Amino acid sequence: MAVTRKKLIEVALPLDAINAASRREKSIRHGHPSTLHLWWARRPLAAARAVIFAQMVDDPSSDPVRFTTKEAQERERERLFGILEELVKWENTSKRSVLEPARLEIQRSWERMCADNVDHPHAQELFRCDRLPAFHDPFAGGGALPLEAQRLGLEAHASDLNPVAVLINKAMIEIPPKFTGNPPCNPESRSATELVEREWGGAQGLAEDVRYYGKWMRDEARRRIGHLYPKIKVTPEMVRERPDLSSYEGRELTVIAWLWARTVRSPNPAFADVDVPLVSTWMLSTKKGKEAYVEPVIEGDSYRFGIRVGPPSDPTTVRRGTKSGGSHSPFVCLISGSPMPFEYVRTEARAGRMSSRLMAVVAQGDQARVYLPPTEREAALACTEAPWQPELQIAHWPGRTNVVEYGLTTFGDLFTPRQLVALTTLSDLLGEATNRIRRDAAAAGLPDDDRPLRDGGTGARAYAEAVAVYLG
Repeated sequence: MAVTRKKLIEVALPLDAINAASRREKSIRHGHPSTLHLWWARRPLAAARAVIFAQMVDDPSSDPVRFTTKEAQERERERLFGILEELVKWENTSKRSVLEPARLEIQRSWERMCADNVDHPHAQELFRCDRLPAFHDPFAGGGALPLEAQRLGLEAHASDLNPVAVLINKAMIEIPPKFTGNPPCNPESRSATELVEREWGGAQGLAEDVRYYGKWMRDEARRRIGHLYPKIKVTPEMVRERPDLSSYEGRELTVIAWLWARTVRSPNPAFADVDVPLVSTWMLSTKKGKEAYVEPVIEGDSYRFGIRVGPPSDPTTVRRGTKSGGSHSPFVCLISGSPMPFEYVRTEARAGRMSSRLMAVVAQGDQARVYLPPTEREAALACTEAPWQPELQIAHWPGRTNVVEYGLTTFGDLFTPRQLVALTTLSDLLGEATNRIRRDAAAAGLPDDDRPLRDGGTGARAYAEAVAVYLG
């Protein structure tokens, strides 16, 4: 049986410093793995780094020969805390002067463990001073733990049942080491003197190519389908109705979201031609001081959507939308008040009588979101004919893929035509970018072999596939 020592994590941690660094990460965008792909329950990198360090490093109390008194042990513990407190800071994430002391402490603790287990029957296999133990996260998810294990010098392994999680982990811990130290292959970097002469450490060259070809894809997508995503102009008429828009009058704002509501026909025979919105809440923003909500304006047997800012006068009604009560209650007709049980909604939807209606437009303002009422032009642009629609059937998993019960039986049913145009365009551009990267990589000197990334390739084809992982 292996001899083990008490680890730092079993005794004490500088929790205030770890918590502060973890909270700060929520506001970090540039360079943070969370910008690679959103993942639920993503662990803060600072906390992951701290936990791994504290699990690997011995607590001073486990070495009474070197630290004979509690005071000496406490002084040594405070020294380790100092390393850990610097280690968790975001600005020190890749700073060698901070990482090296942490790696050294891990190595020292490992050497002590190897010495303690020199008589272990499998010592030559398990306890070698020149080879740190490997780290394996069997439920890696967003990849925080294996990424930080690798950063601390451990050989990291990750696995997960979810293929998206597997792709995230490949992008973070498997692909970058394959191309460490490689300069970028894009024409811009190869033609600029200051970039040619620069030393490209780590995965900086790979990151530069992701930036370059990502920009190419964005610019090309804008050229091909930018007309479907126009900016929205704040007119004097809009300002007269919404004085809060006065600072934006005459400006064209970039739209960042279009909010739609599914609709079905009213069950009331008197309003059978009315498409009733199915809305769980009219609230657009609940942040204090920045409240905004949709106000349905009923005009006879029809309605339109307006936008109001500020706290609603009847918050209960606004929060429940067209629901009759709580979040799991059925809907009611906006015009007549007639109840619309879930079974009625499902029947209408399965019969092909479910539609959608644009409810609000969200634009980027001056460090704030601007909520605007929909226009006919905005709604019409979303109905642009799509050249292709996925026909793959959605497997019905009760409680998970309930959209099937509402007549949305294929993946194509989940998107508006404009969304399908955008997805198709971006997919086409990804293939074009991959071919372009391969040509540029070969021109830059990478071997133009046909060995793919999945088979361990590091040539032009594999490199193009690697960059495409991040672009896709």
